[in-house]
Amino acid sequence: MLTEINFDGIVGPSHNYAGLSLGNIASASHAGDPSYPRAAALQGVAKMRGNLARLGVQGFLLPLPRPNGALQAALALDGSEPPQLRAAPWSASSMWTANAATVSPAPDTADGRCHLTPANLVTMLHRAQEWPDTKRQLAIAFADTSHFAIHDAVPPTFGDEGAANHMRLCEAHDAPGVEVFVYGRTGGRFPARQHEQASRLVARAHGLDPARTVFIEQNPEAIAAGAFHNDVVAVANGPVLFTHSDAFADQQGAYDAIRAVFPALEVVEVHSSKVSLAEAIRTYLFNAQLLTLPSGEMALIVPEECRESPSVWSYCEALMDSNGPIRHVIPVDVRQSMANGGGPACLRLRVVCDPARVDPRFLLDPAKADLIESVISRHWPEQIDPSDLGSETLEGSVIAARLALLEALDLGQLG
Repeated sequence: MLTEINFDGIVGPSHNYAGLSLGNIASASHAGDPSYPRAAALQGVAKMRGNLARLGVQGFLLPLPRPNGALQAALALDGSEPPQLRAAPWSASSMWTANAATVSPAPDTADGRCHLTPANLVTMLHRAQEWPDTKRQLAIAFADTSHFAIHDAVPPTFGDEGAANHMRLCEAHDAPGVEVFVYGRTGGRFPARQHEQASRLVARAHGLDPARTVFIEQNPEAIAAGAFHNDVVAVANGPVLFTHSDAFADQQGAYDAIRAVFPALEVVEVHSSKVSLAEAIRTYLFNAQLLTLPSGEMALIVPEECRESPSVWSYCEALMDSNGPIRHVIPVDVRQSMANGGGPACLRLRVVCDPARVDPRFLLDPAKADLIESVISRHWPEQIDPSDLGSETLEGSVIAARLALLEALDLGQLG
């Protein structure tokens, strides 16, 4: 039976604040701060536990090998380089699995398989290193080729940032859906990371019906304000699109284009008069997990920062009191991720599939959550300062920590 599974990224032991992501306001504002990898990873597991309890199913993906020795060698690091170059091979940014891949479920594809294309992430050096290891992991988790197709990344000419710029609307998760790709245009203050041709290439490779596929331009003003991915200003689930009024270049045109192929669309729009674009980005109101609970009601999993904002929390309270489709707003503590520009939605990749077809080593249960927390508590560094990056002592502890987790989960083949 097909169901939606959220695969969260376990925060890696090299989690740090080097400020590598241009256009990511939170990342830039916390550059140089000490990070707390152990706390970050435990916050992520706590979020997974909550959604496992709510939904009954939850997946995870493992940290990629860091520091990346191949990238270190390619950069010819000798100590004279800028600190950002030295930090790139240490980046734990694969924790944000919304950027791991774009996923098209079986009901949407021509061959009736679930298709996954790893994101090339070429706009940012620290992220462009990820996709080969990401594909390797996806190929293990979704190894049943009768049900899954794993593609190579889009050619690097076209920047592709994965599911963070992709939405799916449907009557039910196991029913045919309409896939919406959101792209940006270059020339603004910050880079537009999703290229239109990357989105179109992925749609063709996945065998999507052109009549049920929509391409929408992101609002350049949103990108300039720090919405480096569409999921910072819009999220979809089932027939519902929860969006800021400034998310798209042509807001009404976007609604019309979706409704033309999906008449059941239900828009929940937050106007800028209620929550400004800047406040939406600061609190990551839209970088939330919009979930369908077993009761059929929808819940919005938001960062704690939303509860601390008068305008955002006032809106959330009104949302819960309304007769709309979103009846619950649940704050979670992912502050360590938020400080680097990743909210609850950044930490998960949504895959609609039969859980029985997934390698069970990548599916969470309470005992496995206990095991993961135990390894993190024993092996993850408590604190990392950006000046620590490059230290042989830190390198040894980071490598050993990841290997301890792989061994505990019987995934040594990813070592």
